[in-house]
Amino acid sequence: MQTSQTSPPVRIVRYRRSRMEWLRAGLRKASWTTWLGLAVILLHAALAIFAPLLAPYGEADVVSNEPFSAWSLAFPLGTDQLGRDVLSRLIYGARNSVGIAFVTTAIAFLLGGTLGILSAISPAWLDHLLSGLADTLMAIPQLIFALILLALFGSSIPSIILIIAVLNATQIFRLARSSARNVAAMEFIEVASLRGEGTAWVIVREILPNILPMLIAEFGLRFCFVFLTISALSFLGLGIQPPSADWGTMVRESATFISYGDITPLLPAAAIALLTISINFVVDWFLDIASGLRNDQ
Repeated sequence: MQTSQTSPPVRIVRYRRSRMEWLRAGLRKASWTTWLGLAVILLHAALAIFAPLLAPYGEADVVSNEPFSAWSLAFPLGTDQLGRDVLSRLIYGARNSVGIAFVTTAIAFLLGGTLGILSAISPAWLDHLLSGLADTLMAIPQLIFALILLALFGSSIPSIILIIAVLNATQIFRLARSSARNVAAMEFIEVASLRGEGTAWVIVREILPNILPMLIAEFGLRFCFVFLTISALSFLGLGIQPPSADWGTMVRESATFISYGDITPLLPAAAIALLTISINFVVDWFLDIASGLRNDQ
């Protein structure tokens, strides 16, 4: 009697470094611009989180009877048109400007990324419907559309967050859809489907890990666009409303002083520009290590 012998299963072992080890390896090779960007981002985050502890005065406290007073020991950056401390409002502006921009970007990614991945693996009719809706919203200039919607629904913080999040979700939808479609066409997705895995499992365990680095990099870039959009709306008077401190509003309120050689209006503008440039430095570094272009494998 001849017994059949089956060969033992072949186990494919793939070396995967942990995320922390991967980040540490990338940080060791990071350039000085990356470290500068990380330092600036951490500084802005600290200002936003610990604003009540760091600011010498309250956000809307009128602390001087003399509007637009000069820089002094009591008021290191002077006062604004109502006698409020500019340094305190600059610190609180980090909490409002950066915090609202971060929440808006997170909602935009949750909405656009989820719909984009679902659209990539959905039936053709649903894919066409979602893509057509996104294309329609993208065809309208974003800033003009935001101005119209804010004029209709008001300039409250929830309105600003939801309107800008929906408008930015369309571009995130496009990126997530195209990336997920490329991954969904690969053989291991078909193997997972034949194995009986559900749609949710395929998305979470197979598609999302493969497109996550690209989405994280896009998150940084999209945050810059959202941050600049909110600042522009505040500068036009339809963004974050007084008495809340906002860097765009602070530039608008003191813009005329540039003609007199006063650099106070440049301080919130510099804070906006510095954060935007720093995020781009970090995003460039992340794309390098995620793509493997700067790694010695």
